[in-house]
Amino acid sequence: MADLNSKQEILYGLYNDEVDLLNAVKQANEDHLDIMDVLSPFPVHGLDPLLGLSESRLHIAGFIYGALGALTAFGFMTWAFTRDWPIIFGGKPYWSVPAFIPITFELTVLFCAIGTVVTFYTICGLSPMAQPKIIDDRITDDKFCIAFNTGGYTESQLDKLKSFFSSTGAGEVHAKVI
Repeated sequence: MADLNSKQEILYGLYNDEVDLLNAVKQANEDHLDIMDVLSPFPVHGLDPLLGLSESRLHIAGFIYGALGALTAFGFMTWAFTRDWPIIFGGKPYWSVPAFIPITFELTVLFCAIGTVVTFYTICGLSPMAQPKIIDDRITDDKFCIAFNTGGYTESQLDKLKSFFSSTGAGEVHAKVI
């Protein structure tokens, strides 16, 4: 899949149904067409393997952030109650592990949640200053889209893509510079 961060000439087709979209992606793979992007208003089951996308590794980052939160909580409480301010109250020992569990759990969840969200936003290039490149407003509502980067294509290649869209049931075909 191509990068969406630079100006590109694209040709895209809009589909009305996710089944038609899946069949069109299968056909594009069989025809060895280079798909720039596939967009849909909701996740489409089975689309990732067709596009050759691997599973996200975001859950590994979440585990690391959670472990860091647990170690931070447990380590800070151990230091505070055994070295910095050791107070014996109610006959409890300095290092009371069962008492540390609720706070350790809460910091595990907090670090995991914040770290995963920040990592996700960083990977996806989402920020308050990011300018979205919108191909068609209806994609977020009820249309499915397959887009091809057509920069440098000849007329015969463009005709081949247009015939691909008509043969796979695209309701509309448009060209745009984004």
